[in-house]
Amino acid sequence: MRHALNLAGRVLIALLFLGGAVQKLADPAPVAAMVRSVGLPGASVPWIAGFDLLAAMALVIGPGVTVWALVMAAYCIGTSWFHWQLRADPWQVTIVVKNWAIAGGLLVLAAQGPGRWALRTRRRQSAAR
Repeated sequence: MRHALNLAGRVLIALLFLGGAVQKLADPAPVAAMVRSVGLPGASVPWIAGFDLLAAMALVIGPGVTVWALVMAAYCIGTSWFHWQLRADPWQVTIVVKNWAIAGGLLVLAAQGPGRWALRTRRRQSAAR
């Protein structure tokens, strides 16, 4: 059962990044504005969306789930900075807390590994058995 729960958790977390990729591609203007507000080029939005999409796929199918979980935990903590708008929009602070919670789940995933239901290299498959 724990392998099924691990896969279900990976899929649910991946859906968040998949949805983020779709949202960034469908309506890039708000994200471009946020990115520009910190001095980065607004034209980087498609690359950011591609990164989200790649991460979503990697979290679900592997290999490298542990590494991707660590990278995406750092990504969630880092991107929460964009939402720290306590005076301008207090509801954005909820997004900060959610990003931290997602990072926490990703850290647990990194610690536990992908379970049995993830693609691995042949060498790792024999070591995991």
